[in-house]
Amino acid sequence: MAEQQGGPPRFSVVPGAAVPRSLEGRRAEVVDLVEDAYRRHGEGGTVNPPSYFLRFPDRPTARIIALPASVGGTDDADGVDGIKWISSFPSNLERGIPRASAVLLLNDPATGYPYACLEGSIISAVRTAASAAAAARRIAAGRGSTPRRIGFFGTGLIARFIQEYLAELAWDVDEYHAFDLSGDYASSFARQVLEPTGRPVRVHTSAEDLVRSCDLVVFATTAAVPHVNDPDWFSHNPLVLHVSLRDLGTDVILDSVNIVDDVEHVLKADTSVHLAEQRTGNRDFLHGTLYDVLTGGLTAPADRTVVFSPFGLGILDLVVGAHVHRTAVAAGEAVAVDGFFHELDRHQSAGAS
Repeated sequence: MAEQQGGPPRFSVVPGAAVPRSLEGRRAEVVDLVEDAYRRHGEGGTVNPPSYFLRFPDRPTARIIALPASVGGTDDADGVDGIKWISSFPSNLERGIPRASAVLLLNDPATGYPYACLEGSIISAVRTAASAAAAARRIAAGRGSTPRRIGFFGTGLIARFIQEYLAELAWDVDEYHAFDLSGDYASSFARQVLEPTGRPVRVHTSAEDLVRSCDLVVFATTAAVPHVNDPDWFSHNPLVLHVSLRDLGTDVILDSVNIVDDVEHVLKADTSVHLAEQRTGNRDFLHGTLYDVLTGGLTAPADRTVVFSPFGLGILDLVVGAHVHRTAVAAGEAVAVDGFFHELDRHQSAGAS
């Protein structure tokens, strides 16, 4: 970060257009950053309080979530504190604008002063995609083979980013599959995202057909309640990236090996695994965390369905956001806001001569 002599850090804004440019060509690096953040988290090197959900009685489908977090500290060259403030308003799709919007604030661990405000929606999508790719890479390796038939259940922005980051793993994919409640969305996703891979693509009109056709299924929907309830759909034991968290019914969860990013975080807000906990009265159906996979404490079996349910940790936004900020500053794309902090003298009025 850029520090002012004898004062707080220099404050800057990283606008939306600069964010993808700061990430371009760096997907492999971002996956490694996210994986390292998971390792730090598992070793106690982070602070990640519960997310706070702001809900609205007059807009029941909408929410805004605050994700405060801290990675490292004052003795860590990469230490950063901060918060993501992200909204989800599904009705935005009817307005022709994206469902989600976000900002990310980064704070200096030494002074507590915020030093950057970044457009956060792309950072949030990227950290989600990199998390999915990191999990898929490590879980598939433990199962002894890489997926060859990849399906996307839900074909929005998050699905597009996950596809881009899965492609970074250089798997030998035979074919891609897509399903969405909107056939137009699924067809557009197939045409613009999947067909350029050069692999065969199939658009499904049946959710069951998609699940049964794939050995890796990415759930990236806006579902508020479980809607996939038949464990038999998963009898071929696929790897499931349950990114949207609320698609799978309790019977499916209980019939699977379940891996999460953080136990306490994911068992809330009526996620599928939270509903399973409420029904069973225990957490025995959770087999471990991604940290357990990364450190060899858990090897996912090949002969059972494996479900990865990541609640989404604020620490991931921080490490990706700090990376974007450093890159944008180096490229001259961070907009400095000089004089942003005011009244820095404890006793003298800023207007005094």
